[in-house]
Amino acid sequence: MADSQHSSSGKTYVNSQEFSSEEETSEESKLKFSEDEETLIIRMFNLVGERWALIAGRIPGRTAEEIEEYWNTRYSTSE
Repeated sequence: MADSQHSSSGKTYVNSQEFSSEEETSEESKLKFSEDEETLIIRMFNLVGERWALIAGRIPGRTAEEIEEYWNTRYSTSE
């Protein structure tokens, strides 16, 4: 019985580790944009300005918040 309790908590521990790794990977990939996405963001920004929702609508799987955060991280200048 002690073995089954041990393996049960071992399995829970492994699942927690996998979930944690998936979260970290998801967070890291949020601001990783492909070259095509970057080009599209720049072109759209030049056309429509800071209309992040409109830009995000052209890039499947991206939100306006991700695009705005990416833009501000990459291209925003502090004056």
